[in-house]
Amino acid sequence: MNLQQLRYLRETVRRDLNLTAAALALHTSQPGLSKAIRELEDELGITIFVRHGKRLTNLTDAGREVVTIVERILLEIDNLKRSAQDWHNAQVGELRIAATHTQARYSLPPAIARLRTQYPEVTVRLHQGSPSQIVEMIRAGQVDLGIATEALAQQTDLHSEDLFSWFHCVVTLPSHPLCHLETVTLEALAEYDLITYDPQFAGRGRIDRAFSEHRLKPRIVLEATDSDVIKTYVRLGLGVGIVSELAFEEEADAKCEPANRLVKLPIGHPFARNTTRVAYLHGRILRGYEQALIEAMKR
Repeated sequence: MNLQQLRYLRETVRRDLNLTAAALALHTSQPGLSKAIRELEDELGITIFVRHGKRLTNLTDAGREVVTIVERILLEIDNLKRSAQDWHNAQVGELRIAATHTQARYSLPPAIARLRTQYPEVTVRLHQGSPSQIVEMIRAGQVDLGIATEALAQQTDLHSEDLFSWFHCVVTLPSHPLCHLETVTLEALAEYDLITYDPQFAGRGRIDRAFSEHRLKPRIVLEATDSDVIKTYVRLGLGVGIVSELAFEEEADAKCEPANRLVKLPIGHPFARNTTRVAYLHGRILRGYEQALIEAMKR
């Protein structure tokens, strides 16, 4: 048994048992990959995969247990390498982060700026995606840290911790009738066209729940994954925007033409509090600069 066989096994599982895709990712041949997996099965004396001809169709019960152990072994090897690297040169490295647009655009910039001051030799690679895509990137080892509001806390194979909390706010053009109200209620909001997040993003479920609890059916005419896209359509007069309060930039709006400046309506907090979290693989030892970024994001 060798580490190459274990890596071949892990990649095959990560590629949904597609040997061609796994071989391509590992820069090897498909016959060589198949042979390595067969040799591992022979050595262990068990069948890891269910086969239909030359095609892998599923994991056996024994195979699932083997894969769990292999993931743990390879994670500890990665921990060993990171530990040695930190002792060798704790100031140099690469930090791979996956985040939703709202976090990448509004929460991460000051934290990364602080990190770059503390660790100028660390390269940051930022990936954007939906919460479910972020989870898969962490699992596949494509990123070190994932940052999002949704999904992270529900994954039993990931460690997640709270970074900060925030609320949604409501924005519109100064000419909108709602701007004349002293307090804007959900009932008043439900009378107008609304623009907000896609159901997978930025606490959208809490928005829907708030209206539902008041037995209201909101007129959501446009959904987007991107706070800036939502604000663009609000400026076009297509509806009232419900966005993360992180995305409301009063100073930036002050530079716009008066007719295009967004106004934050006096709505209080009718939507439940949201919590942004960071997640990474269970058992993974964080490098110093990874921990520094996490601390820089906490509020």
